[in-house]
Amino acid sequence: MPHPAPRRFILRRAVAALGLCLFLHAPASAQDAPRRSPAAIAAPHPLAAEAGMAMLRAGGNALDAAIAIQAMLTLVEPQSSGIGGGAFLLHFDAATRTTQAWDGRETAPAAARGDLFLVNGEPMPFRQAVIGGRSVGVPGVMRMLEAAHRQHGRLPWAQLFAPAIQRAEEGFPVSARLAQAIAAEAEPLRQDPGLAAMLFARDGTPLAEGATLKNPALAATLRAVAEQGADALHRGPIAAEIARVVRGHANPGMMTGDDLAGYAPRRAGALCRPYREFRVCVPPPPSGGLVVLQILALLEHTPLPQLAPASAEATLLLADAGRLAFADRNRWLADPADLPVPVAGLLEGAYVTARAQALDPLRAIAHPRHGNPRFGIPAAPQPPQPEAGTAHLSIIDGDGNAVAMTTTVEGPFGAHISVGGFVLNNELTDFSFRPEIDNLPVANRVAGGKRPRSSMAPALVFDGQGRLVAVAGSPGGSRIIGYVAQALVAMLDWNLDPAAAAALPHVGPASTQVELEEGTAIARLAPTLQGRGLPLHVTGMPSGLNLLRVRREGNETRILGGADPRREGVVLTE
Repeated sequence: MPHPAPRRFILRRAVAALGLCLFLHAPASAQDAPRRSPAAIAAPHPLAAEAGMAMLRAGGNALDAAIAIQAMLTLVEPQSSGIGGGAFLLHFDAATRTTQAWDGRETAPAAARGDLFLVNGEPMPFRQAVIGGRSVGVPGVMRMLEAAHRQHGRLPWAQLFAPAIQRAEEGFPVSARLAQAIAAEAEPLRQDPGLAAMLFARDGTPLAEGATLKNPALAATLRAVAEQGADALHRGPIAAEIARVVRGHANPGMMTGDDLAGYAPRRAGALCRPYREFRVCVPPPPSGGLVVLQILALLEHTPLPQLAPASAEATLLLADAGRLAFADRNRWLADPADLPVPVAGLLEGAYVTARAQALDPLRAIAHPRHGNPRFGIPAAPQPPQPEAGTAHLSIIDGDGNAVAMTTTVEGPFGAHISVGGFVLNNELTDFSFRPEIDNLPVANRVAGGKRPRSSMAPALVFDGQGRLVAVAGSPGGSRIIGYVAQALVAMLDWNLDPAAAAALPHVGPASTQVELEEGTAIARLAPTLQGRGLPLHVTGMPSGLNLLRVRREGNETRILGGADPRREGVVLTE
């Protein structure tokens, strides 16, 4: 195991020397707290947004609303997120002008080892790894939200679950997206008794769009959480059932009651970096926020603000900045508690400047490779693996507090097993299936108690006076990083409103290759970009961006919102 004290000391010295902001973002005094202002929620599902707004109307704050939304998403979007998964959350306290990052990422069971996904020394097929107990990480989202609520919440904990409990008992109409997900995953879903009861009609057919889905088992679970807190999931009968189902599956995992009882969220200062006249804050690793900051840092060296959003030149710069950052991600990003991540080195001015010299709007980088930042420890690059699932919510309350939270069970439908009306995640498949390559360890290898690398990248943006400017994030697996970076560029460089930024055709890194969103103006650039040497693939890119932007004109403050038109999310304002 690494020696944490010396490495923490080295990292702190490096952060201080480089002027990075791995700290509680506090650019102004508490006396400068904003006056009562509009409130807004951008959430993945109308019922979830309404649950959050109900908390704001009841006198709650942004953190209260986020918990109510998460509870409702467990019911209405089980294919993407829920209390059986994990999350990253950024919280901005307007009164003190501080920003905190909360890490509720799942952990590997203590008994897990680097060969978890190997068969006869070779990686097992991805789908085989996903379905069953082997892929289930210790859930962290409710422990994280409970800890954040103790510090930031305003309403009583139990009150936050009332909307989801009521809707689980009364039922809700199945959306088109949920119906499609059930149909696509019907065969493995049928194998789990709880999911079969939840997601299929009495005649055994998958629930269709518009059908009523009731989940009394989830209502009972949420009552237990409302009464007992997160302990309801980490100790006692529900926890025992989680461990039993995971270990007893035909594809068994290693989780124990001790793993569940011992889970603890992490709280840290946000990782912040200037971007032009703004400051962008994200959660530290293992979130994907560091990669978003690296993309933006590279783009600072380009004339992107002067280029048209759908131009070949802008698209190529976004693509190659992403390819460079992903090369570093595959080499360096992992759980920093297991292996130090060279955060300071990857964002160091000289390092970024040297990497940015390869960016050319007229010629793609032939072979983007990882760099060698200061404080890096030798390791092997991780081969590409699928990532999916996830939901994102953005909230600003009437006091100016804000939450950006990305939450997931991976999936779709996580590991395709359930307990108490909720889906268990398959987040352990975010680890590298190969623990070492060419006699070098892979940074993101499996280890007991470790958190897998994530693409989730909730973001908060501030202006030069420390005032909140934007709240951003998206689902989408490994595409999240590109989605968020492009949306931030759209709002900050091109001054697009959030709705236009969310609807912008996508270009995004997919390891060494680049994806262009099919059926859009950017897809029509494919021949031009290929002629400039860019390896690309035109495909569907179903992001779920939920964006908020604060506009100030004199004494008037307005909040504009954008929910991704590719999904069913909504923006509510008051």
